[in-house]
Amino acid sequence: MIVSNVSLSGCAEVNSAVCAGAAEGRLGGGSYRTTLTPTGNLVVAVCLGFIGTFGLLNNLLVLVLFCRYKMLRSPINLLLINISISDLLVCVLGTPFSFAASTQGRWLIGAWGCVWYGFANSLFGIVSLISLAVLSFERYSTMMGPAEADSSNYRKISLGIVLSWAYSLVWTTPPLLGWSQYGPEGPGTTCSVDWKAKTTNNISYIVCLFVFCLIVPFLVIVFCYGKLLCAIRQVSGINASMSRRREQRVLFMVVIMVVCYLLCWLPYGIMALLATFGPPGLITPEASIIPSVLAKTSTVVNPVIYVFMNKQFYRCFQALLRCETPRRGSSLKSSSKVATKAMRGVAVTGARRTNDFLYMVASLGPPAATLPQLDPSCEPTIDISRAASSDKPAAVSLVAHFDG
Repeated sequence: MIVSNVSLSGCAEVNSAVCAGAAEGRLGGGSYRTTLTPTGNLVVAVCLGFIGTFGLLNNLLVLVLFCRYKMLRSPINLLLINISISDLLVCVLGTPFSFAASTQGRWLIGAWGCVWYGFANSLFGIVSLISLAVLSFERYSTMMGPAEADSSNYRKISLGIVLSWAYSLVWTTPPLLGWSQYGPEGPGTTCSVDWKAKTTNNISYIVCLFVFCLIVPFLVIVFCYGKLLCAIRQVSGINASMSRRREQRVLFMVVIMVVCYLLCWLPYGIMALLATFGPPGLITPEASIIPSVLAKTSTVVNPVIYVFMNKQFYRCFQALLRCETPRRGSSLKSSSKVATKAMRGVAVTGARRTNDFLYMVASLGPPAATLPQLDPSCEPTIDISRAASSDKPAAVSLVAHFDG
């Protein structure tokens, strides 16, 4: 049975129509009334309309670019497409219902519609979060692994995509089977997990959901991108000025990824925990709608950060607008190694480390079949620090731009 967030015990303090709507919704036969004012509903509707429209357009554009240009069809980009598909499904199967509810001041599709909305949005949201974590791990393992990445091998990426959907199903199906439940959220214009029930059954689920679907993906992202940044710093001695620019670009991208992840999802997680463990009434319906709207902005933000800030996707986007063939960039692709042996060289100090290892710093973009022409600003440097008595050739270090 779905339990409305509007308390029947408070009917003396609220509009009788609201109470009637709550009672009707509790019986599962009608619509849930919102507790927001008409102005509040209008503001929420405008925000959801913006999020739904731009999220739909951004993610559709990503899919169009992927289908239009073969150069984008690489294993690593397949993960980006998985993120866009999950975000697109939120914009198509979720946001329109909450938008319509906000414009009308009540939930429109009944109790079963509320359960479907809560399940679907939770499923697609967690798929997106887990895909971001898988993406960071894939970049880390590809760059730091001992072997060259195979640009035609989709097996590992396909496994990661299947894992993201299976993992999400594992954590979103239990409320359908009795471990917690889906119901109205906040002012009654959206639905999600029942954050307010104080039962052991519900609290245990909320804690597991918070840890395994928010904290764990965040820690994976921070760890993997942090290790990549450290690896880039290991090779900063090859070309000081270029390494400094590359390091700043990587750091900027990592900070943007982490900050946007936290801004979109941390307020929602904190609100859920406060509603679960705090005293009744601590989280008002008006306050709870803000984290819910912020979480939905991830459908707009993800394509911008992970796709349109990627040089290769951006070049294809420009080519699409100009109806021309996209030009090849100057970056080496992700099949190249980021300091392949630099991590081993940490234990070796001084000039010997430079002598013994070939350092190659490349972008995080998709692999290319051939090595593109390099810009004048991306010049190879020759390591001539090897002693004259050595009969081995000097190591050539090729430094390329980071392709976020």
